[in-house]
Amino acid sequence: MRLQSQIIITVHFEETIAKLRQLALNGEQFVPIVREGNFLVEDVKYAIEKAYLASQEKTIIVLAADQFSEVVQNRLLKIIEEPPPNKEFILLFSSKAIILPTIRSRLPIMVISELSSVTELGLDMQGLDIRAVYDFVQGHARISAPKAKGLLEQIGAMAIASRRYEMDEKTLDMMRDAIKVLDRGSPPAFVLTAVLLKLLARKKR
Repeated sequence: MRLQSQIIITVHFEETIAKLRQLALNGEQFVPIVREGNFLVEDVKYAIEKAYLASQEKTIIVLAADQFSEVVQNRLLKIIEEPPPNKEFILLFSSKAIILPTIRSRLPIMVISELSSVTELGLDMQGLDIRAVYDFVQGHARISAPKAKGLLEQIGAMAIASRRYEMDEKTLDMMRDAIKVLDRGSPPAFVLTAVLLKLLARKKR
């Protein structure tokens, strides 16, 4: 992890920001702007104001929220493309799926996964069946939306790696849509169930 302009995918904002803060050298300014829920246009204005404050020292501005709307990301685009001297922007997202292509193409992406493997959570993608889906969802009945997004991304990666599923464009679109409906407030357990059942239907016989 480095203090340079980048995107970090994580569901643990506070822990990630604490680690980034530890990397700041003496004299470097560290400015975290963290919001629960939606990052607001007003927050963008504040971040830009901080970026344009005259300073000889390096300033690291960290933006974190569960949701960055298209409007907010578009407002950030110019400052990310042409930051003032000695200013670095680090954006913390809970999922790759919510990042606009324009933002994604301008910053390197680092993924911090809280889950080393889906198998450790009791889900065997090789031997997935109805019972396994039921047990898995029951075990994650109270999972938060940000954690569910990370889990869905890992399930997709494990399904591809297993070579046991028909992972065509339609299936990949289904996975992306599932993450989007989480952002709209759909219950995480319901979304997990729907995705796993659809994957099960795409399992090679």
